[in-house]
Amino acid sequence: MIVTVGFNLGEATIAAAGTYPNVKFIGIDQFQSAVTPNVVGLNFPEDIAGFLVGALAAQMTTSKKIGAVCGTDAVPPVWRFGEGYKAGAAYIDPAVEVTVVYHSDVGFDKTFTDPEWGKTTAVSMIDKGADVIFGAGGKTGNGALQGAAEKKVYAIGVDTDQYYTVPEAKAWLLSSAMKLIVPGTFDLIKMAKEGTMPNGNFTGQASYAPFHDLDSKVPAAVKTKMQEIDKMLKDGTLKTNVSPAKPAE
Repeated sequence: MIVTVGFNLGEATIAAAGTYPNVKFIGIDQFQSAVTPNVVGLNFPEDIAGFLVGALAAQMTTSKKIGAVCGTDAVPPVWRFGEGYKAGAAYIDPAVEVTVVYHSDVGFDKTFTDPEWGKTTAVSMIDKGADVIFGAGGKTGNGALQGAAEKKVYAIGVDTDQYYTVPEAKAWLLSSAMKLIVPGTFDLIKMAKEGTMPNGNFTGQASYAPFHDLDSKVPAAVKTKMQEIDKMLKDGTLKTNVSPAKPAE
């Protein structure tokens, strides 16, 4: 069993699987457009994670203005994070002004590796009144978190609990939009051991990270509402209504 992480390793994973047909591969964030017998793509409902933190941001803002700094919207998971964020905020309060900026003006070699742009973009949003910033785009998003922390407004991370990965921002990190990578990977390894690993794609779960240092700043009513929304999204009684990928123009 070999686990590869990130959509950029998708082609290499398929190539390796062809060379080593007796080895099983899990490709995290690698959507499988065709079935390879010994490969499963572990993908996530990023729109749900985005919706959750959007709902959180809309409840925690005092200015009624929130922002998101994202990688390119040409990558479907990034699109789902950003649009989910908008949908979650609107679910709480349609009057909250949500600004989502995608770094789609550069190539794939730059869109996720531009912390300076991320920080500058976040600071620009904050200067215009935003008091919660969601960073969703690798190092670009991390720059946004750092900008938010420097300006002393709430920051929200992405993918994993970024309280542990962006220490410069942890004092102002409200939560993170999480892909539950560990349980998803564990489940697939267990299935492989039992001979029941699926081919094609497997959908993991998404949620939001603990509030950590800011736990005392989050009202009990907000915590209860977040638990309620999380449950409804998981059981399907609440839908994000976000398209899987950016519609063609």
